[in-house]
Amino acid sequence: MTNRGIRGATTVDTDQPDRILAATQELLEAISRANPALRTEDIASAFFTTTDDLVSVHPALAARQMGWDHVPMMCACEIPVPGGLPCCIRVLIHWNTDCAQSAIRHIYLHEAAKLRPDLS
Repeated sequence: MTNRGIRGATTVDTDQPDRILAATQELLEAISRANPALRTEDIASAFFTTTDDLVSVHPALAARQMGWDHVPMMCACEIPVPGGLPCCIRVLIHWNTDCAQSAIRHIYLHEAAKLRPDLS
């Protein structure tokens, strides 16, 4: 079995915990639908980042609320690149899978679709 990365990102319109948690859950659900073989027990870890304008809640809480109880997760702040996309939540999921790298589907929602138009 190989460890593959699944990338995803989304945006919110304001720094409110309920909006951040809902957007993160929407993103994780979209990643799961796009990668139907993804099972929580096969996730080695998940790394979430937010832009420095989102500080009211850790996005990993949304994953915990979805039942990712045994997945090691970490949250961090993105580097503040001038002109970068504001109010953005990103995730990198490390997935133990036999799927080929080319079969992995990465998800970019809302304004984050601008980050990877080739994948959106």
